[in-house]
Amino acid sequence: MCYDENIIALFDWRKDMKKHLQVVGAILVNKEGRILSTLRPLGKKLGNYWEFPGGKVEPGETKEEAVVREIWEELDCHIEVEKEVGENTLDYGDVIITLTVFQCRMKDEVTVKEHDAFVWIKPENLLSLVWAPVDIPILEKIIEEKKGE
Repeated sequence: MCYDENIIALFDWRKDMKKHLQVVGAILVNKEGRILSTLRPLGKKLGNYWEFPGGKVEPGETKEEAVVREIWEELDCHIEVEKEVGENTLDYGDVIITLTVFQCRMKDEVTVKEHDAFVWIKPENLLSLVWAPVDIPILEKIIEEKKGE
């Protein structure tokens, strides 16, 4: 069966209308080697899922600037971005989210202000929580890397 490319393009334009969000997350590790995981509030999209703390990249902002700002806003903590750990894009149906996660060093203690709960968890136990789907491939990468250490 042969389709006219104009017909295909007509139906293909809808994917470009989806909202695409660039978001960032931080891997914060405490002195015991545990990673901070935060629980999204119930009233928000993906409420009651665990995630790396972070948020949306604002216009004119680099991803690194965004993660520093978001961690300050959410956790009252100054951080230093050390390296990019991974990136994943996922289509949630109504929105496409690209998550970039950075390994960061905490300069202060954290005070969780915007989440329903938080936990400092051992890397090998990360998948015991119910994570936002976009985070899972990055989690798996972290766990695999920790096994090699």
